[in-house]
Amino acid sequence: MSQVSAPIPDTASVDAAIENRFSARAFLPTPVPRQLLENILRVASRAPSGTNAQPWKVYVLQNAKKDELVQKVCEAHDARREHPELDTRYRADYDYYPRHWVEPYLGRRRQNGWSLYGLLGIGKQDKDKMHAQHQRNFRFFDAPVGLIFTLDRVMGQGSLVDYGMFLQSVMVAARARGLHTCPQAAWNNFASIVLPHVGATAEEMLVCGMSLGYADESAPVNSFFTPREPTEGFTHWVE
Repeated sequence: MSQVSAPIPDTASVDAAIENRFSARAFLPTPVPRQLLENILRVASRAPSGTNAQPWKVYVLQNAKKDELVQKVCEAHDARREHPELDTRYRADYDYYPRHWVEPYLGRRRQNGWSLYGLLGIGKQDKDKMHAQHQRNFRFFDAPVGLIFTLDRVMGQGSLVDYGMFLQSVMVAARARGLHTCPQAAWNNFASIVLPHVGATAEEMLVCGMSLGYADESAPVNSFFTPREPTEGFTHWVE
């Protein structure tokens, strides 16, 4: 069938996979079959990219290799807290967040952070609990699958736009199959540990990590629901 005329028989399911996607922060240990992961990545590979460059590279971590990376980065995360001078060693390859926050983004960020911590019973002065919760990132929130995404350094900034569409495709395809995900920029600061561990070359840049698996429905953190601006808040009709 022509790709132009191919129908989408169940629009509601497509919408549901997008609208019910959220960043899960607690997973069950249930294994994810390799064929299922391959299918998700195959579907996601149809994401658009400028000149069809397809700049994404994916490293899939499971079992012992995932556990080894978790241990290495958690130890580095603890050491960085005890020795702030290590900040110069652990830096991301690109600025994911702005260096100076302004409104309305600052307000949204604060609402997100304190709403999550409030749900978990973490107060503004609970530095130990904050550290432990942040370190959950480096445990892939106990998900059985950890994904590491890299980009060849030779590529331009536009490839990060392409990458965003690929990542969204991975997450939506996973959700359509009963799985959940959590994209994680937190890994970026530890690229010097992550990249050699997964076998990436010096010509690659760490874009982000992602937890993937079956979400734990009993975990309170997975009841966290982030609000969205109404369409009229970000849409400008030019006629």
